[in-house]
Amino acid sequence: MATLNPPIRDWAKQRIWIIGASTGIGKALADALLAKGAKVAVSARTAQTLDDAFGTQANALRLPLDIADGKSLAAALESIHHSWGGLDLGIVMAGTYRAIRAWELNEEAIRSMMQTNVYGAMNASALLTQYFLKQGSGHVSVVASVAGYSGLPKAMVYGPSKAAMINFAETLYIDLSEKGIGVSVVNPGFVKTPLTAGNDFKMPHLIEPEEAASEMIKGYEAGDFEIHFPRAFTRQLKLLRLLPYSQYFKLIKKSTGL
Repeated sequence: MATLNPPIRDWAKQRIWIIGASTGIGKALADALLAKGAKVAVSARTAQTLDDAFGTQANALRLPLDIADGKSLAAALESIHHSWGGLDLGIVMAGTYRAIRAWELNEEAIRSMMQTNVYGAMNASALLTQYFLKQGSGHVSVVASVAGYSGLPKAMVYGPSKAAMINFAETLYIDLSEKGIGVSVVNPGFVKTPLTAGNDFKMPHLIEPEEAASEMIKGYEAGDFEIHFPRAFTRQLKLLRLLPYSQYFKLIKKSTGL
């Protein structure tokens, strides 16, 4: 299989920014990368949460921000540049989720999820892109979801927001790959996080955040464009996308009971 990005091997030489690092996959990934000797800037909305999670880590730069606020994003990146002189990998992980059926759809739900999952994520990616182009190197990694592969029950707004980010990352790669900038998209399945804790349905192949973090690190080390996991689940969803809609809808309803 072709390597689509420069493989990352020596983590001790990496300067990394994780936007959405206070809980779940983001925190597990930050912990794992810090353990490998990387410098890791961690961002989330609440300063106290970051202090509690990373206050004792010498290589952790704590930068609270709201991903939907362009000024706070720019200020955080300026702090990273001032502290480290550059950045190697920016991981746009911040997102929000709420289970919604068609009859529960409303303007507030649409706006809140799209504001964070699409506008905020694209804006952060744009900021990283401009910085890396000026620097002449770097890697933008966008965290989407397997919910973006195709329509799934209760993912009425979340799924389309993640589909948008998959498409966005693909297009970003086309533009940046020949300019020496790495681009990847991360599509997790069900991971045990605060976002999924409220789900009232069975989540197949549910994994721990630490396993998700390990899969992400393996993907960066392999130079993958799409990092998806757990493979037993993501491959099933990829196959389902190839079916005619008449079969796809029938199988989704049968498997979910919805």
